[in-house]
Amino acid sequence: MDMPIPNAAIMSKRDRVIARLADLLPSEALISDEAERRAYECDALTAYRCLPLAVVLPDSTEQVAAIMKVCHEEAVPVVPRGSGTSLAGGALPTEDSIILGVARLREVMEVSYPNRTIRVQSGITNLAVTGEVEGDGFFYAPDPSSQLACAIAGNIAMNSGGAHCLKYGVTTNNLLGVTLVTMDGTVLEIGGTHLDAAGYDLLALICGSEGQLGIVTEATLRILPKPEGARPVLMGFDSNEVAGACVSDIIKAGVLPVAIEFMDRPCIRATEDFAHAGYPDCEALLIVEVEGSDAEIDEQLGLIKQIAHRHNPVELRESQSDEESKKIWLGRKSAFGAMGQIADYMCLDGTIPVSSLPYVLKRIGEMSEEFGLGVANVFHAGDGNMHPLILYDANKPGDLELCEAFGAEILKLCVEVGGCLTGEHGVGIEKRDLMNVQFAPDDLDAQMAVKDVFDPQWLLNPAKVFPLEASAARRAA
Repeated sequence: MDMPIPNAAIMSKRDRVIARLADLLPSEALISDEAERRAYECDALTAYRCLPLAVVLPDSTEQVAAIMKVCHEEAVPVVPRGSGTSLAGGALPTEDSIILGVARLREVMEVSYPNRTIRVQSGITNLAVTGEVEGDGFFYAPDPSSQLACAIAGNIAMNSGGAHCLKYGVTTNNLLGVTLVTMDGTVLEIGGTHLDAAGYDLLALICGSEGQLGIVTEATLRILPKPEGARPVLMGFDSNEVAGACVSDIIKAGVLPVAIEFMDRPCIRATEDFAHAGYPDCEALLIVEVEGSDAEIDEQLGLIKQIAHRHNPVELRESQSDEESKKIWLGRKSAFGAMGQIADYMCLDGTIPVSSLPYVLKRIGEMSEEFGLGVANVFHAGDGNMHPLILYDANKPGDLELCEAFGAEILKLCVEVGGCLTGEHGVGIEKRDLMNVQFAPDDLDAQMAVKDVFDPQWLLNPAKVFPLEASAARRAA
C-alpha cells in the first residue's frame, strides 16, 4: 500500500508544533519520543507501519478542540485513533501527521433508563458500555469480536456491527447523537437523545465516515432491555456450500435469529486447539441463536432445526444450559486469536447478498487453490458480512503482495454479486484503491465534496478511504 511522501514543510516545523501542543497539554498527554511513538506506528493491520510526527492523548472535548485548532493553524494532518483495533489500517499514521488518541476519554456522563440512552466519552470500550448498565437489566447491542478492547469512537468511525447485528443492527442503528470536533477546532452537537433530530441527518454522515470529517469525543447511544432468554444451536455440515444454503433458507423462511455465525474447517480446527469449545469434526459450522421467552425460543429453534435437517447436518446440538451457550460462543469469539497462533493472516470484510453465499464460498475455495494461499472463513452469515482470513507468511518475500492480490479478487467478487467492499471494518488503506471498483467517478466526487465542507484542507486522516490520486488532486485544488 503506497503512502504519501511526507510534507517537508511540516517535517521542518516539528519542534514548533510539538512546543505549541506542549503548552496545551500535561506532559503525559504528549508523546514525542521516538521509542514511545513506536506503539502508534500501526493498528491491527500490522503489515503496514509508519512512525507519526507525535501523539496526543487528550482527556476532554476542550483539549481536543485546542489541539485541532493548533494543527489547523499549522496545516498538520491529524489521524484519529480509538483503541487501534482497526483491521483496515484506519488509524495508520503518515510521517507528517499527529495521532490524536481518545483512549483517555472514558467517562460515563449520563444514563437515562426512561429514555433508554447512555451518554459516554468516545474512548470507552464497547464492552464497558454494557458493563455500566447490565446490572440494571440493559445492554448495548453492537458487539464486535474486539468488543473487549475496541473504543466507541472506532465503532462510530467504521459503523461496526458484530455477531448480534442481524437483529439489532449496526452502530448507526444504535447511535443517537455525537459531539464532533472539526478540523478547525469547532465543537458541534449533532443528533440528540431521540430519533430524527431536527434538520439535516448529519449523524448519518458522521457514522461510518472513518475520521474524515471530525473527531467524535462524546456519543449518545441507545441501550436496550436484556431479552428474557437466549439459546444457540450448533450445526455441522459436510461442505461450506451446504452450510451457506442452510443460511439462505433460514432467512427466506422469515425467521429472525439474533445471530447466524459461520466457521469453516480451518477455523474450526484452530479454534478447537485454542479454546476447546467442543465443536464437531466437520467442514462447516453454523451457530444460530434466538431469543425471547422459552415458548418463543422453542418455536423459533423448532423451525430452524427443521430447515437444517433438510441439509443433512453431520451434527445438530441445541444448548441445554447457560454454561453450554457460553462455551459455544467462546469458540466463535476466540476465532481470530486462534488463527493468529498458526499463521499470519489478513482479515477481509466484504458483504454479499445472503442468497449468494454458496456461490461465493465455492469461488473463494477455488481462488485459494489458484493463489496457493490458505483461507479460513468466519463471519456473520445472517447479513452476508464475510470475513475471509487469508493465511500467509510475513517473512516470505512476495507472500504479502500475493495475499493482497487474493484479497482484492475476493472483494471484487463481493461487488460483482451485488455486495460491497466493507460491512464493518471500513475502507481505511486496505480497500482504498478498490473504491473505483464499486463507485463511478461521479459517486466518488460526491463523497469527496462532503469532505470538502468539513475539512477543506484535507488534513483529517490522510491517505484513507479515497484513492491516493483522487485525494491528492482534491488537496491541490
